[in-house]
Amino acid sequence: MTATYRKKNISKLYDRDFYLWIQETITLLRKGNFAAVDVENLIEEMEDIGKSQKQAVRSNSIVVLMHLLKYKYQPEKRSGSWRHTIREHRRRLREAFEDSPSLRNYFTEVFYKCYQNAIKEAADETELHLDTFPIEPAFTPEECLDEDFLPEL
Repeated sequence: MTATYRKKNISKLYDRDFYLWIQETITLLRKGNFAAVDVENLIEEMEDIGKSQKQAVRSNSIVVLMHLLKYKYQPEKRSGSWRHTIREHRRRLREAFEDSPSLRNYFTEVFYKCYQNAIKEAADETELHLDTFPIEPAFTPEECLDEDFLPEL
């Protein structure tokens, strides 16, 4: 079987059975049979993995920030559930940074934008007016990640 024929079959496999495509691609790479690898789809998948990791950082950051805002601006409704959510999403961020330290730089880059999203979501959930929350971040990136930090009024 020629490399070109195998490559065409692997490429078709991508659309029919993604999991099998992954297994075949891994086998080809381990064997050093690079000519038979479906490079175009492999590149696309690698890019998607990077996008997915960045999306997870943004999503987890927004959740932490939103709950920190709720904790600060609705002290009468503080709950173990809110603290658990903060702890859980901080853990997810910490694990992402352990696996991919460069994501910490990305976290810093998108922190302000995440905060802007978090104040809107906090306003929706608390039913407090959007103006209740400061436009500039009420917390630093370090506080957002600090497992012991909880805001006071």
